[in-house]
Amino acid sequence: MAEPIAPILVSEDLTRHYEVPRGFLKGPAVLKALDGVSFEVAPGRTLAVVGESGCGKSTLARQLVMIEKPTAGRLVIDGADVAGADAATLRRLRRRVQMVFQNPYASLNPRKTVAQTLEEPLAINTDLDRAARRERVAAMMARVGLRPEQAGRYPHMFSGGQRQRVAIARALMLDPAVVVADEPVSALDVSIQAQVLNLLIDLQQEFGVAYVFISHDLSVVRHIADEVMVMYLGRAVEQADKDVLFDAPAHPYTRALLAATPRIDPDERAVRQPIGGELPSPLAPPPGCTFHRRCPFAIDRCKTERPELRPVGPRRVACHRAEEVLAQP
Repeated sequence: MAEPIAPILVSEDLTRHYEVPRGFLKGPAVLKALDGVSFEVAPGRTLAVVGESGCGKSTLARQLVMIEKPTAGRLVIDGADVAGADAATLRRLRRRVQMVFQNPYASLNPRKTVAQTLEEPLAINTDLDRAARRERVAAMMARVGLRPEQAGRYPHMFSGGQRQRVAIARALMLDPAVVVADEPVSALDVSIQAQVLNLLIDLQQEFGVAYVFISHDLSVVRHIADEVMVMYLGRAVEQADKDVLFDAPAHPYTRALLAATPRIDPDERAVRQPIGGELPSPLAPPPGCTFHRRCPFAIDRCKTERPELRPVGPRRVACHRAEEVLAQP
């Protein structure tokens, strides 16, 4: 039997809190944007992180690429603990984790050509001479589907899909172990989304890079993910392999997200009804289970006792009534 592959990225109870001013003579409120999230990602695998706006997905991305320091918890990248890393180790780790942003129109410098954009990471982080850098740039452009004559063009001369190809190429220039993709196709037309997703899959197979793929679109997640983590108000409420989660969601919130996904088959649309209500304020989350005010399965216990992630079959779920939820059609 083959030995399991060691994870390249490990998060243990990762937490990020912010102090929010409340006005004159009032102490600051604490915004728990990320409140103890744990997961692992192995090389060549894709973890999708899904949830409504405000659930903490983008805050998690900023922790993973080390833009911000976590308030608590551990983040281990390539075997090194980020919290205890010295400056030289942090520089090395930042090369190992790169990011693809949501908006290709805003993530590229309009004053730099494609060649300059792709060459810049190599000039800053490597000792390659100019000829070697240009050779790497040309090879990467070809790999993401850009033509050699486009190297001297500026971002405004490209379509949205082409710009996102440039952004993906830039993220891969330093041979990272992990790419954090924050809604990388949400700003693109549906037909272009499929092309970019297939490109990401092909690049993963070629380079063995791990993806943390952040999205609110479950149809996109089903196409690209190996494992899915569902977040709600800064916490993970369900984690499972893609097929397990889509076939038998065990948390009412996961069921609500799946119900909101557009479906072609009218019979499938009637299987689950979406859950209404607004996302509570993260400054004043409800006691107990933070989802209980929107949950049709909620009981008195849910109002007072916060559920922790626990194994339920082949998944982990933070719900007191997960077994009952699974028993429902």
